[in-house]
Amino acid sequence: MNLILSGEPFLARHASDDGLSPSKLRCALADGRVRRLLDRVYVDALAPDTRELRIQAVKLIAPAHAVVCDETATWVMGVDTYKPSDRHKLVPSLVVPHGTSRLRVDDASCRQALIREADIMEIDGLRITTALRTTSDLLRKQWRPFAMASADAMAHAGLVVQRDVWEFVCELRGFRGAPQARNLASMIESLAQSRGESWTRLRLTDAGFPRPEAQCPWIDAAGNQRYLDLAYKARMVAMEFDGQMYHSADDDLESDSRRRMLLGATGLRSVVARYENIFGTDNAFEREVGSLIGREPLDRFW
Repeated sequence: MNLILSGEPFLARHASDDGLSPSKLRCALADGRVRRLLDRVYVDALAPDTRELRIQAVKLIAPAHAVVCDETATWVMGVDTYKPSDRHKLVPSLVVPHGTSRLRVDDASCRQALIREADIMEIDGLRITTALRTTSDLLRKQWRPFAMASADAMAHAGLVVQRDVWEFVCELRGFRGAPQARNLASMIESLAQSRGESWTRLRLTDAGFPRPEAQCPWIDAAGNQRYLDLAYKARMVAMEFDGQMYHSADDDLESDSRRRMLLGATGLRSVVARYENIFGTDNAFEREVGSLIGREPLDRFW
């Protein structure tokens, strides 16, 4: 089967080169024959999602002298750091050095910033902020829980090391968001396997509780090796985040119930959190954990 435009990314306005009129492109998207890579950038649905493909997609939008940054940079590196509400917008982010004209690109957002050549790398001709600079920018710019999750994800992917990020952000003086970046950089956890785990850990530490152990090993009553999202092992208390994607179907709920029954049989006490327990003004989650470890939580500030 021939792929649309040989499986190469294409702009919507170029779809007609392969016989795809605007109406046919809409039908192809609806039928699942074409998928969206970035805002207004598409590819045949059968084309494998590779770093090379993502680089080609960004090249269609980014001028040669601009630098790909922020969430778009991590996307090229294979890490999703978009906040939940922006996951499907996929508007590329670009940066140009102060003193140069800000680009006006219809398909991307562009800002000016202080940026050193040492903070820029080139991948197949695409200029992109380094993993270290990108992580630092996200720690400064994103909302606190999202920033924590982004930095954890970069560390989990092996793209940055906590100490390097800490040293990098400690040099930032006078930059907007630098205090937050320094605070969060000290708490980066490479073992975090989901943004929900990162949010939950931050919620606990911001409540004034000790930092819990991530991916804590535990043997259940049936002798199975388990890994707890977060735990205060000495207190025999576990905190786990159940995201909607993997903990909503009947089979998932049944598996979760059996797993926690076997863990509970060892004396482990579990507190389960969902998105609505971590975000908002109700601190029932922290109060429940606090009652098990003998600590009174601080008030929420995010």
